Amino acid sequence: MSLLRTAARAHVATRVIGSTHRRQKQRWAAQNAAPAAPPSPVAPAAAPATAPAGNSSTATMLDQLTQLGQLREAGVLTDAEFEAQKQRILAAG
Repeated sequence: MSLLRTAARAHVATRVIGSTHRRQKQRWAAQNAAPAAPPSPVAPAAAPATAPAGNSSTATMLDQLTQLGQLREAGVLTDAEFEAQKQRILAAG
C-alpha cells in the first residue's frame, strides 16, 4: 500500500510543479511581450483594464489554494506547511 501512496504523492507533486511552471512561463512571456510605453495621461481609461486582471489573479489564487489543499489531502504537506503556504498565497493576492 505504501508504494501506491508514494506514487500518488509523486503524481500530485509532479502535476502541481508542472502547472506552476506553465503559469510562470506564461507570466514571464506576458511581461516580456508588454511594451514599455509611458503611462497614458488618461487615467479613467486605464481603470477598467485593471479590473479583469484582479479577476484573473483571484482565479489564479483559487487554483493555487485548490492545489495546495490537494497536496495536504495527499499527505505531501503537513498542516503547518499548508497554513504557511496558504498565508503566502493570500498575502500575495
